[in-house]
Amino acid sequence: MYAPDRKAERPIGHLAGFAGVLQVDGYGGYKVLAERGDVRLALCWAHVRRRFYELAAAGPTPIASEALTRIAELYTIESEIRGHSPEERRAARQMRSRPVLDELEPWLRSKLSLISQKTKLAEAIRYALSRWEGLTRFVDDGRIEIDSNVVERSIRPLALNRKNALFAGSDGGAEHWAVVASLIETCKLIGVEPYGYLADLIIRIVQGHPNSRLDDLLPWSYAVAQDLKAVA
Repeated sequence: MYAPDRKAERPIGHLAGFAGVLQVDGYGGYKVLAERGDVRLALCWAHVRRRFYELAAAGPTPIASEALTRIAELYTIESEIRGHSPEERRAARQMRSRPVLDELEPWLRSKLSLISQKTKLAEAIRYALSRWEGLTRFVDDGRIEIDSNVVERSIRPLALNRKNALFAGSDGGAEHWAVVASLIETCKLIGVEPYGYLADLIIRIVQGHPNSRLDDLLPWSYAVAQDLKAVA
């Protein structure tokens, strides 16, 4: 999906009719979406961790380093329960992750009261505390991940290509680029070779594939057709 700006109305329009849990980063537009009542946000611990990591990497920062150690406990638990059923993940999180979080929140609040509110460290702590409900939602639902890294990795090719796409020429050109990018990434997800798919797609359109059967050209339909051809 292409949007000419980052206004909250963009995700609201794109996700119209959706109800459930949405795993996201800290972008403020999602908060507006959640306030409508149908969407519950599961926020990303990787984004929280990154803020403390940058501070600790820049020099000795005991509070940031301690925060990283505590967050690492959560990730250790996640690594041990990865691949388990949602029910098993939820049970393990309730038993092991919940106590870590119950200690982490008051610890962050106590440290925030001791430091200058104008520092990057205070900003990092406030970032976490202001999003606490969404950050802890994963504990009560084994389907939710602790962070959005799976999504971040899947869109990395698009992010790396962002500079090339900045000058698409017009909003219409950008929308066309978004469609092609979506087709390519969908192919990757379902095991269809993108170049071969796009080449075949263009040939079929040029040869007069009927508009009434455009659904037959979508990646998942193409995958089924290729499987049937292989069997035949």
